[in-house]
Amino acid sequence: MTHSNYQSWGRYPKATHTIAPLYWRTDPLPLPEDHSKKVLPYGMGRSYGDSCLNNGGTLFPTRALNHFLQFDSETGILTCEAGVTLGEILAFCVSKHWFLPVTPGTQFVTVGGAIANDVHGKNHHRAGTFGNHVLEFELLRSNGERLLCSPNHNQPYYAATIGGLGLTGLITWATLQLKPIHHRALHTETCPFANLDNYFELSNESDHFCEYTVAWVDCSANGPNLGRGLLFRGNHLKPEEVPKHWKVPSRNFRLPLNLPGFFLNSWTVRTFNQWYYQRQQPKTTLPILQDYQPFFYPLDSIQDWNKLYGKTGFLQYQLTVPAHDRSIIKNIFQTIANSGLNSFLAVLKTFGDHSSPGLLSFPRPGVTLALDFPIKGAKTFKLLDYLDDQVAEAQGAVYPAKDARLSPRHFQTYFPQWETLANYIDPRFSSSFWRRVTAQTSPTKPILTNTSPSENPSTQQPSTLEANHSPTPSHLGTESPSKPHSTLPTPTNSDKTAQDISQ
Repeated sequence: MTHSNYQSWGRYPKATHTIAPLYWRTDPLPLPEDHSKKVLPYGMGRSYGDSCLNNGGTLFPTRALNHFLQFDSETGILTCEAGVTLGEILAFCVSKHWFLPVTPGTQFVTVGGAIANDVHGKNHHRAGTFGNHVLEFELLRSNGERLLCSPNHNQPYYAATIGGLGLTGLITWATLQLKPIHHRALHTETCPFANLDNYFELSNESDHFCEYTVAWVDCSANGPNLGRGLLFRGNHLKPEEVPKHWKVPSRNFRLPLNLPGFFLNSWTVRTFNQWYYQRQQPKTTLPILQDYQPFFYPLDSIQDWNKLYGKTGFLQYQLTVPAHDRSIIKNIFQTIANSGLNSFLAVLKTFGDHSSPGLLSFPRPGVTLALDFPIKGAKTFKLLDYLDDQVAEAQGAVYPAKDARLSPRHFQTYFPQWETLANYIDPRFSSSFWRRVTAQTSPTKPILTNTSPSENPSTQQPSTLEANHSPTPSHLGTESPSKPHSTLPTPTNSDKTAQDISQ
C-alpha cells in the first residue's frame, strides 16, 4: 500500500512510499519482489530532512519492535528491540536509578534511529555520542544474514552502522550501557551571556564542573550583542541532595493545527527572541532543582510543534566548525543576522574531543550551531548554500540527520569517508538523502581508507549465523525466542513491550 503521510519532522521534502510493517525481529525482511525497489527502516520520523525518507521506495516502520529483552539492575546494561523509544527507556529505568548515557533534544526517538544518526546531547564534552555507549546490536541484511556487531565482532559493520543513516541493514535489537543516577531531578542554572565572546568564556568554565551544557542564542541580535543568549547547565543530584518529595511535572499540550505561513516572520521572531531573552533572566544566582523532562526535552511538552511552521515546513541546519578561531562562528552569525532570515530556534553547544566509533558520525571538536528556518522560497536556500561554503572553508560539517538540501559536492567535502561507508551499505537499502548527496560521484572505485585489506567487504566474509537465525545477545545465553506465525508477540517476563514494562 502506498502512503504519503510518512514524513520527516521538518515536513520537507514531501515523499510517497510503499509501507511494509515489521512485527517480529526474527522474521525475514519483507522485501519487494522488484529488486530495483529500495527499502529503508523508519522509526519515529524525527530526522528533520530526507535521511528518513525513501521517495518512491519502501519504508519498514519499526515501532512494533518495541520489546525490552533484558535489564541488569546492578550493571545498568539494557537490551531492547530497535523500535523502543528513548522516552520508553527513561519511563522504565529512571525509577530504578538509571539514565540514558546520551540523549538528544527529544525523547521521541527510537533506539535504532539514535544509533543510525549517532545522536549527541548536552553532555558531549563528557560522554561523547550515543554510539559510544552501544555495546552490541544485531544487523539484519537483505540476504538474510544476521550479523552480531560490536567493537569485537564485525567491527567494520559496527562502525558503518553507527551514524550510517539506516543504510547498512535493519538493526533489530541493541544492548546499551546506561548511567547511574540518584534521582530524576537535576541541579540546573540559567546563565545569560551578552555576546559570543562571553559565551565561549562561560561555556569553557561550565564544561569543567557541569555534566550538561547548552545555549539558546538570539540570532536577531547584532552589533556588540551578536550571538547573545542563555546558557543552561546542570548536574545530576548527589545522594545527599535528593529531595524527600518530588512532583513530576505534567506536560501534554498538542498544537492542534498548522499555523499560517506568515506567522513566523522577521518581526515575530525578533520580538519573541527579545522577550525570551528577558523572560529567562534568572531570579537567583543559586542552582535550582528541575525535573529531567523540561531540562532535556523542553520542546517535547508541545506535541506536533513542527506545525508552528505551517504546511510548507521548515529547514533545520546544524553545522559544526572549529572553535579555536572564533571569527569563523562570528562570521556565520553575522551572515545570518544580515540576511534578515532569523532563526526561530537556535542552539549553540561546544563539542568535546571524544571520538565516536561511527564512520560517518557528525560531532567533532569545535562548536555546533543548530538553526530552524521557515521555508521562505529561494532566499532561504540561497542563505544555506552560502553557509555551506563558509562551513566547508572552515573544514567543518553539516549534520546529515537534519539536512534536506545539501549538494553532493558539499556533503562529500564534509564527509570524505562516505566512500568507505558505501562499501558496507546493503544493496537493497537506500534513502532520498543518500541518492541526493551521492548523485555526482567520482568514476574511480572508492578506496577503503579506514580499513585494513582483511576488512575489505569484497574479500572478507562477515561473522554471521545461518540466514534467518537471530544471533543471541552475548550476555543473554543461548535460548532462542519462540513466536506464533500470524500474531504480534505476546509479552513474557523476559520479553515485554516498552509500554508494559514501564507501567
